[in-house]
Amino acid sequence: SRVCLTYWESRFNTQAINHNTDKSTDYGIFQINSRWWCDDGRTRTAKACNIDCSELLTDDVGVAISCAKRVVRDPQGISAWVAWRVHCKDQDVSPYVAGCGLRQTPSPSGEML
Repeated sequence: SRVCLTYWESRFNTQAINHNTDKSTDYGIFQINSRWWCDDGRTRTAKACNIDCSELLTDDVGVAISCAKRVVRDPQGISAWVAWRVHCKDQDVSPYVAGCGLRQTPSPSGEML
């Protein structure tokens, strides 16, 4: 579940910013990295989501979700996030959506999202 991912990446904080040792920065609820996905004006970037990193720091998570979907399309898929590999992959993630009236659905790769 992406809910598990966002819990471990940002504790659901859309304003979360974390600086990395390689001088890149992770932004927003999904902690999307400035080196590969968004432009923060400071980090040399591939800007694969074609957005400014500041667009990831809003309670309207549409841009963040679109960018996260772009990340998942890369070869690493959702495993690009360490938090997913450590806390969510092959785990029972149903507690993260308990009481929300949501059903888990499999991704094209078979992982439950």
